[in-house]
Amino acid sequence: MSCELCDSVGGELLWQSDLCRVVLVEDPHYGGFCRVILNAHVREMTDLDTYQRAKLMVTVFAVEAAVRAIAQPDKVNLASLGNVVPHLHWHVIPRFEDDRHFPNPIWGEVKREGEKRQINVEALRQAIKTGLG
Repeated sequence: MSCELCDSVGGELLWQSDLCRVVLVEDPHYGGFCRVILNAHVREMTDLDTYQRAKLMVTVFAVEAAVRAIAQPDKVNLASLGNVVPHLHWHVIPRFEDDRHFPNPIWGEVKREGEKRQINVEALRQAIKTGLG
């Protein structure tokens, strides 16, 4: 069975380690939207050992902090669904009260046009790198 997160990087690569990688999702309305993707094909957090779980969440939290610093959103959504792609990954999504879907999840019904938001990708990359040492 083919897995798109095993077969491709999954977005613009911002940072990676042996455990996981951080990619930028190309979405003009959600500048700074990142995914933290486990490098191994694993379906659930509980399939990881305690150390791997902790290390993965350290990465998710560092990406959240970097997104907050660079995009300055009103809120950040963290989500790990895997219903469409059953490969462990976390979404780190900057949200704004005037974005297309707010207050609903970005996968829901569009509520308004919303503005396109761009961020400084190099600043985000550096903030993630700094946050992860």
